[in-house]
Amino acid sequence: MRNYECMVILEPALETDALDALIAKFSDVAVKNGGKIENVNKWGKRRLAHQIGQNTDGYYAVFDLLGENQTISELDRILKITDGVMRHMIIRQGK
Repeated sequence: MRNYECMVILEPALETDALDALIAKFSDVAVKNGGKIENVNKWGKRRLAHQIGQNTDGYYAVFDLLGENQTISELDRILKITDGVMRHMIIRQGK
């Protein structure tokens, strides 16, 4: 398995319970597809470098995970179709 980092920017208007539910959902997707979540850092609400739609703030979360190609493909697919996700990026960590 390879090391990956996934950063997600969620809509700032979401309630705390909804934010936690989305983060748990993304963790579950990774685990159900053969991955392992090593760490989840909730950075909280921060100002965006550039406005996205009408939003100038976003809720940031960073996942450190282990996974195979199928794990990352499915996580990426779910992140693309989930309401509340403004942006996401998944990168492979160096050796």
